[in-house]
Order: sequence, then C-alpha cells, then structure tokens
Amino acid sequence: MNKIVTAAATLLFSMPLVALAQNAPKAVAVTANAPGQAAVSEGIQLQGKIKAVDKKTRSVIIVGATGNEIHMALGEEVKNFDQIHVGDLVTLTYIEALVLELRKVEAKGLRERVESEQAVRAKPGEKPAGAIERTVRVVADVVAVNPKAKTVTLRGPKRTVELAVNDPARFKEIKVGDQVEATYTEAVALEVTAAKKK
Repeated sequence: MNKIVTAAATLLFSMPLVALAQNAPKAVAVTANAPGQAAVSEGIQLQGKIKAVDKKTRSVIIVGATGNEIHMALGEEVKNFDQIHVGDLVTLTYIEALVLELRKVEAKGLRERVESEQAVRAKPGEKPAGAIERTVRVVADVVAVNPKAKTVTLRGPKRTVELAVNDPARFKEIKVGDQVEATYTEAVALEVTAAKKK
C-alpha cells in the first residue's frame, strides 16, 4: 500500500512525514513564493498501535503515543478487516495544499470551478489502507487590493473571499482586474502496517 502513502506525501513536496514507530503527532508546514505565485502546504501525521481487535463487532482499540485510547467501530466498507492484529501500527496522514498563480485576464468575466476526487484502497489480502484526494481548481477575479490591511479579495464562480497576503512585494504584482488561478488539494491516507518483529 506504499503507493497510497507516497501519493499523499507527494502533495507536501516530498516532506519527511513517515513515522518509524508509534510517535506523537507530527505537523509540517511549507510556504513557497515566486513572482506571481504562492504555495502553502500543511500536513499532520498521527500514529497509534492496535491494542485490541473484536471481530464480532468489527471494532478496534487504538492506543496513541501519549497513552490515550480510541475505540473505533469499522463498518463493512473497511476491506480486509481480518488482516488487522494486536500490535499493528495505524498511521493517519492528512495533507492540504493551496497554490495561487497570478495570470493576466484572457477573457473578462470568465470564472470557473472544477472539482475532482480520487480514491484508492488496499487489494484483497493486504493490510487495510486507503486514501482519498480531493482537488478544487478555481479561476477568480481580483476585485479588491488593500496593501494597508494586507488583503486581496477574490471573486470566484460561487463566492467571494478575502485572503491575507503577508508578503508586501505581492501588492506590486496584483491589481484589480487580474485573475488568479487557485488549486486546493486535500488528501487523507490511512494505513495499517504489521508490528515489527522483535
């Protein structure tokens, strides 16, 4: 199931999130800027260990790094339930990324929104795992620029939003009437791996 975790981790520009043992939550944030572009990515990884498995009720108890316990009932949508064993590691990786790119207006008033979603699951016989990636791509109009308040207001096809802009140099590049292309990606990956043999 390495493809699932790899696909999710790629969204964080190959940031090291892989946990080698039962670890406390790890959080990572990346910000990148280039002329006319900005990118922000954040991710967190949580890991726990399977303490108990109840096959009759299809439930498990997961113990976190600080000793906290979570009782989870797993429905029929969780494939390969029989592959879960006491001592297995459960790793949850959550990643979100936002990329903004300024571009000149090519067709005034043209705004668009395109959504897509991809999901993958473990193959029969493998440990349970899965990942969902949701992407929203929007072309929006710049309708207000306020350097004093450090904000830019964008109007897309469904709503208008005001974004904080921390880099003062961006205000030299952005003006009312420009268009911004924004891509927001959210990915969640869950993987159960066998406990290491001692």
